[in-house]
Amino acid sequence: MSDAPPPLTEAIPVGWRAQLDPRPRLRRLRESANAILQIVVAATVAYSFAHEVLGHPAPLIAATVTVSSLGLVRDARPRRVLQTVLGMLVGILVAELIAMVAGSGWWQLSLALALTMTVARLLSSHAGFTIAAAIQAIIVIVVPAEAPFLRLIDGVVGGVAALAVTALIPRNPHKAERRDAAALFAATGKTMDTLVQALRRGDRLRAERGLQRARALQRHVDRWSDSLDSGLSIARISPFLRRARSELQRHEGVKQAMDLATRNLRVVARRAVYQTDDRRPRVVVAEVLAEIARVVALVEDSLDDIALEPAAREAGKAVAARLDPRAILPDGDLGEHNLIVAMRPLVTDLLAATGMTPDDARACLPRL
Repeated sequence: MSDAPPPLTEAIPVGWRAQLDPRPRLRRLRESANAILQIVVAATVAYSFAHEVLGHPAPLIAATVTVSSLGLVRDARPRRVLQTVLGMLVGILVAELIAMVAGSGWWQLSLALALTMTVARLLSSHAGFTIAAAIQAIIVIVVPAEAPFLRLIDGVVGGVAALAVTALIPRNPHKAERRDAAALFAATGKTMDTLVQALRRGDRLRAERGLQRARALQRHVDRWSDSLDSGLSIARISPFLRRARSELQRHEGVKQAMDLATRNLRVVARRAVYQTDDRRPRVVVAEVLAEIARVVALVEDSLDDIALEPAAREAGKAVAARLDPRAILPDGDLGEHNLIVAMRPLVTDLLAATGMTPDDARACLPRL
């Protein structure tokens, strides 16, 4: 029997091994590289312009406005950047007025914060707007200025620089939205697989799990909506992302169709729960749902390669043409027929995701 010590990787607990793995850190750095570049360029340009061109001795706010408005992980769509910049300018303006009248000190800081946050909440419902304004108000009161309203000008310079780099050094508009799309399709596929297995086995508990998963799909749709909206907003103002606009708009159409599809999948899931009450397998119905799940997978494939869209469309048409409950289950009961009928809107939504109009998609279904 060998007395050799175990390999180092076996001696390290699994949790520590994950902590020592450099790959997540490198991936995080790679995903933030463009945001870091944006912030460095914007802060440097804003500071240099305010200091060298305008002659401001210490344009601190010109640099801090760019960092705060762009951020690393926050949504960097132009509208959000502008909103954050405006919040900071509100804070600077209110605090400048208080500093001119009352000077600086602890009670002036309290007054500036109270007035700034009150005004900011009146102007915007977003909490980030108010916090951005409050932070800049603190800087204005605590850090003395050479002359009044220099810091307001610095804030404007920083805001312009932040908006400029958003267009000229844009963040990748595809990466986040494609990641969110993949999460939605993965969750949808897992939901449908669970329902298929539940119907094949007559397993009510599994069907209820599928219903829970179907109800959880909306958060994935919402995330994809946010990242798509951000990507489209950046692509509209960036001269370097014109080619990305049409692709993002196509993905927007798929997302809208998938939003409706997930809603109809919840209806299918609820009826699947009812159908498994008697614990009897519904193999034929399960196979139909499995065919629809394969169409979902083809729709996801077409996101990256539009040449695959016709294949997804033809697969959807083939399933749609079969969705006559009496033809599929001539001896089926009313519940089984209703479950087949519930699949019809789901398939038309998937056909719409392949580029068909809703009317053309519905025309593929057999008359009832």
